[in-house]
Amino acid sequence: MTGQPVALVTGGCSGIGYAIARQLAARGHGLFLVSERTGPLDDAAARIRGEHGVPVEVACVDLSRPGAAEEVHRRVRSLGLEIDVLVNNAGFLLFGEAVDVPIERANAILQLHVVTPSLLCTLFGQEMRERRRGRILIVSSISAWRDFPGIAYYGSSKKYLRGFARALRSELGVYGVTVTCLAPGPVATGLYGVDSPAIRRGKRLGLFLDPDRVAEAGVRALLRGDAECIPGISSRLMALASAATPQWVVDLIRRRAPWLRRDGR
Repeated sequence: MTGQPVALVTGGCSGIGYAIARQLAARGHGLFLVSERTGPLDDAAARIRGEHGVPVEVACVDLSRPGAAEEVHRRVRSLGLEIDVLVNNAGFLLFGEAVDVPIERANAILQLHVVTPSLLCTLFGQEMRERRRGRILIVSSISAWRDFPGIAYYGSSKKYLRGFARALRSELGVYGVTVTCLAPGPVATGLYGVDSPAIRRGKRLGLFLDPDRVAEAGVRALLRGDAECIPGISSRLMALASAATPQWVVDLIRRRAPWLRRDGR
């Protein structure tokens, strides 16, 4: 990948991550894609090479396990690559009451949403700081604007990512490194089940965005050096509404939510 910028994208074989990878490849970036799914990862790399003619390296790493960030960093260094763009995108959705979540799932989402992206920013951010250039994109969510029942682990981890992105932006900005937080609303990806009737209705109503649209907005914000990007008017309105929602409404949602236990049952 000599002579061209290189972007590392986690969760780069599907959904928003794959769409971001394609957007960056179309702009001439070589890619280093990371996922724990070998087959889809290889397929994604082959498609991007065929479409855009850029070099694509892959690493099959489970980012929800301790030591994942260090392993990714070692693999990048073993190839002699310099990462110009770091995209922390990998994640999964977790519904249900926090006290009912299996410990292994709780550990996985905290590792994937909090520990691994933070350490990747530390490891690759150090190198960007030394070079006095680089860009980091951290994918959060509009769920970071309000704490809702049923998504305690997911929403709180996304709120962490938003706050971490803001602090990191202030720290690295003086060295010429930009940090952008991408905070989409609902996106029609495998996170929700793209073939469900609810998703199809949501897309028709404009509530669920297409991942390509989210990726395009996110990459543009990244390359402009914006602090934050919420793609789509509906998502921006949902973020504002969430932030303005009083606590009694949240409590009412909890009492009526069909996906949570009620009356101790």
